[in-house]
Amino acid sequence: MSVQVENLEKNMAKLTIEVSAEELDKAIESVYQRQKKQISVPGFRKGKVPRAMVEKMYGVGIFYEDAANALMQEKYPEAVDESGIDIVSRPTVDIVQIEKGKPFIFTAEVAVKPEVTLGKYMGVTVTKIDTTVSDEEVEEALKTELNKNARTVTVTDRPVAEGDTAVIDFEGFVDGVAFEGGKGENHPLEIGSHTFIDNFEEQLIGKNSGEEVEVNVTFPEQYQAEELAGKPAVFKVKINEIKTKELPEADDEFAQDVSEFDTLAEYKEDLKKKLEESKQNEAKRTKEDEAIQKIIDKSKMELPEAMIDTQCETMVNEFAQRIAQSGLSMEQYLQFSGLTVDGLKEQVRPEAISRIQSSLVLEQIAKEENIEVTDEDIDAEIEKMAANYGMEADKLKEYMGDAEKESMKRELAITKAVDLVMDNVKERAKAKSRKSKETEEAGTEE
Repeated sequence: MSVQVENLEKNMAKLTIEVSAEELDKAIESVYQRQKKQISVPGFRKGKVPRAMVEKMYGVGIFYEDAANALMQEKYPEAVDESGIDIVSRPTVDIVQIEKGKPFIFTAEVAVKPEVTLGKYMGVTVTKIDTTVSDEEVEEALKTELNKNARTVTVTDRPVAEGDTAVIDFEGFVDGVAFEGGKGENHPLEIGSHTFIDNFEEQLIGKNSGEEVEVNVTFPEQYQAEELAGKPAVFKVKINEIKTKELPEADDEFAQDVSEFDTLAEYKEDLKKKLEESKQNEAKRTKEDEAIQKIIDKSKMELPEAMIDTQCETMVNEFAQRIAQSGLSMEQYLQFSGLTVDGLKEQVRPEAISRIQSSLVLEQIAKEENIEVTDEDIDAEIEKMAANYGMEADKLKEYMGDAEKESMKRELAITKAVDLVMDNVKERAKAKSRKSKETEEAGTEE
């Protein structure tokens, strides 16, 4: 195999990968051996048709597609290693030549990790954040805990109200015809969550358990399914159950049930400590984000579109996994939200760019400051992960390949770079608004 690298504009590169004619023929033979049991030719038993006969009857290229796919999957990673370039996107592959007796040639267009010219990164100024906790915030936290410990009860003596969960069967129709993805059974729908399209949820308010309702909605003009875009739809809905939350009393008994404390006062004091810790952690993250963004603003880098697209796809896939845990498929989410996959990618694009820029500047800081990640650092991180997974560290280490360890090393270097930046930041108080300044001055005059 030979690999040629052509540098393109905007941090893109093209790999031209040539595989010998002998390897191509082996790949074709391998495909033939896998598929010959399914090939039927008059005069031959299944599995006994010679390859030459198959190629004569169906064309010499009958096995090319599968052979090419197998070779590209095998040879592309090898070509990446041989090229020595730092690739940061999925490849766009094109077959240049596939012909019996000749080398197999394909190209892979990829994004290359951009160079970063850093601006100022030591002594960055960040906003000082107040992390004190008010009594009102403690009461809100207590309400949250009461909600967490609420009993879910079935309502039989009143209709659906805001905040209830209606357990419904539904089926959607456009022009009297049911459409794909518009049907569900025993789906728990929280009224007011705006999970479903348009004003679907509002039309269930005031309806009773066992009642069948026709819900009228209109799909958005820019809907992901073109055949539904802008069209009115009718959902036939049956309300199977109405559920609501019943909150416990906020008293000493509640404190004893949910904590190690004997009194509500002690429990609230503990809530206050946890809120303070949470606020401090949030303030730390906010200051880190501010510092890194200021470094990004003063730095120079050119992000290839393919790199951004790959990050957007990753984030959309992460989102799909999260909503799957709530019982919605991606297809259903898109239907009820009125979004498209492309629309979702466009939504996450700013965050995708921010993630990429943050990683690039921090990696560059680590490089310029000669930040090292030792074997001890990696072992300590594996110990933490093993504790989280409830595994032995040595076992987890065995499961980890070189790629995972390299990724961990890169993340630890980034963490050290963040620590270095934050150890050297300068804090300033948040600028007061004009109105608050005037109020303060008026109070002084009095």
